[in-house]
Amino acid sequence: MAERSFKKEVELLRLGAGQEFKGEGILAVTKALLQSGVSYVAGYQGAPISHLVDVLSDAADILDELGIRFEMSANEATAAATLAASVNYPLRGAVTFKGAVGTNVASDALANLSSSGVTGGALIILGEDYGEGSSIMQERSHAFAMKSQIWLLDPRPNLPSIVRAVETGFRLSEASNTPVMLALRIRACHVYGTFTAQDNVRPAFTTQDARNSPRRDTDRIVLPPASYLHEREKVEQRWPAAVKFIEERRLNEVFAGDVDDIGIVVQGGIYNTLMRALQTMGLADAFGETRIPLYVLNVTYPLVDSEIVEFYKGKRAVLLVEEGQPEFIEHSINTILRRAAVQTRCEGKSMLPLAGEYTGAVIKAGLVRFLRTYRPDLLPPQEPTPASARIEAAISSVAPHVQGRPPSFCTGCPERPIFAAIKLAERELGQHHISCDIGCHLFSTLPPFEVGNTVVGYGLGGAGASAMGAAGGKRAISILGDGGFWHNGLVSSVGNAVFNKNDGVQIIIDNGYSAATGGQDIMSSEADNRWRATKNTIERAVRGVGVRWTRTISNTYNVARMRDTLREALLTVTNGPKVIIARSECMLNRQRRERPLLQQRMKAGLRTVQEKFGVDHDTCTGDHSCIRLSGCPSLTIAPNPDQLRREPVTKVLQSCVGCGLCGEVAHAAVLCPSFYRASIVTNPSRWERARAAVRTAVISALQKRLAKTNMAGVRV
Repeated sequence: MAERSFKKEVELLRLGAGQEFKGEGILAVTKALLQSGVSYVAGYQGAPISHLVDVLSDAADILDELGIRFEMSANEATAAATLAASVNYPLRGAVTFKGAVGTNVASDALANLSSSGVTGGALIILGEDYGEGSSIMQERSHAFAMKSQIWLLDPRPNLPSIVRAVETGFRLSEASNTPVMLALRIRACHVYGTFTAQDNVRPAFTTQDARNSPRRDTDRIVLPPASYLHEREKVEQRWPAAVKFIEERRLNEVFAGDVDDIGIVVQGGIYNTLMRALQTMGLADAFGETRIPLYVLNVTYPLVDSEIVEFYKGKRAVLLVEEGQPEFIEHSINTILRRAAVQTRCEGKSMLPLAGEYTGAVIKAGLVRFLRTYRPDLLPPQEPTPASARIEAAISSVAPHVQGRPPSFCTGCPERPIFAAIKLAERELGQHHISCDIGCHLFSTLPPFEVGNTVVGYGLGGAGASAMGAAGGKRAISILGDGGFWHNGLVSSVGNAVFNKNDGVQIIIDNGYSAATGGQDIMSSEADNRWRATKNTIERAVRGVGVRWTRTISNTYNVARMRDTLREALLTVTNGPKVIIARSECMLNRQRRERPLLQQRMKAGLRTVQEKFGVDHDTCTGDHSCIRLSGCPSLTIAPNPDQLRREPVTKVLQSCVGCGLCGEVAHAAVLCPSFYRASIVTNPSRWERARAAVRTAVISALQKRLAKTNMAGVRV
């Protein structure tokens, strides 16, 4: 159950030639794949590319009609290895995953694929979420493209350019026998627009054709001496073929302007941001007309020497807008210019920041520096107070009065009680080294839990504690999510611990989905899935690789049991890895599944019951330990209704989903018993209505009696 369904939108994929396609960037990519006659697609979800996998899953019927094979891969390496089908066969194949961490995981497969070369077009669609919108370390896929000589497309973020990049990407791959990367930034993935559709194309050569007529070529296998021939082939044949294709098809774009002594070179992916900066300076309009000539690199690797020289020739200076570091493109352009004896000044990181996202404000500041040096007459009149300064002033004025709140688990998240239990166990046994992992559980490193010493990779929580695995002393604790476990944690974390007799404790959080990437089904999901094999339990898997000490907790909200099980794992005399599997369904997916059903029952007049929790203000002491041990977003503070008490009391907001964790924490930590549970009944039975009426009457009478008593006391 993905976080968003595209069942309605995928019908757009059936549009034929001449019809107008209106939709999101991810849907446009899928439509372009179908129009290109792709034979197979595979991928691993991860922001900002997750929705492409979701769209392909929802479009399974359409893919079947066209004879296209689609797989949700176990990880990025599996997805990249799928492209092996294009090495010997004229099969067009596409894979998708998050870059740059995805290319790191897939590096072995990609390096071998690039060395072998491909016969059919091989397209790697990367979610290049560099900058502030990124959830990973700040790296670029450009370095990997250069290292393995894989061509890198970075199209302008509008639907026609993206569709053209997909379609020409296949042709470029086939013309140069080289895999091609297509980088899509987060804004490009979710941009809305239109383009003129073409008919979907059934693959001319299918995977079944390949199976029925197998081919092999020893020269395509990466072994000496073929591997040495591959290197020469890359430089002497594939590279020139790629450059010729790019130049002849004019994949890069030049936009002329009336200012002819300066220019700007920009990566296609940040073209829109550059144009917005130019527009605010009066040097461009909203329709793409610019006064300063632009050279837009829709292909950032390889560069075309002749185009670079032609654009730079005769200009005083050119500003290169290259986001990220190192400045790979700037180095290459300077080399090209020196070899061609072109003396035009190439400005880049000298005018723009060395690192960080190039937002509109950042690019505008760089443009101001560039123009002040070379064409000060083009600078707009000085603003009385720059917009950035006004924003900074506004932030400074409210900062002392606004309490910062770090990102945290969703309301009702079943992972929150696990970390509350860890805090309670550490209160008794002292602090332990805790190795965390990629996923929702990464929020445990922030307040209020603040656990976790390191995070080194998806599915590597257990491996990250390997050096701490010797027997004796306090045992190290490591965290794995079920998504990371099936990604590569089974071997890298659990299997490695078994093989090396690691004495640590591994907690595997099983919430039923790959929740961190959008709630997609995985092998251990309980949901029935028409296209995938689910219900493969994690406990059977870890026992299969040799784990002897395992405990499965089917209700993580039982904080006391979680705490006691963790204490048992930390203190047991049993040697070897101890694995605790903590199972409860992801609350977001549970709400997505249950709320529509609840609404249907309510509309049909059927009885429904919703659980909510609250705090008795007369009992609450105002200590707020419950908030510090839970951190639930639905827990907050409110003024104390007792005028004689100053401490604010705890309050439960209407966003409460009734998971019961607040009460469980209060009980397990021996806090005040101020929490109560209320059942909200819709369409109650006659008996329930009558009972409620009696209760209301009794409570009303008692309240009136109490009011009279209080008034009598006042008169006395």
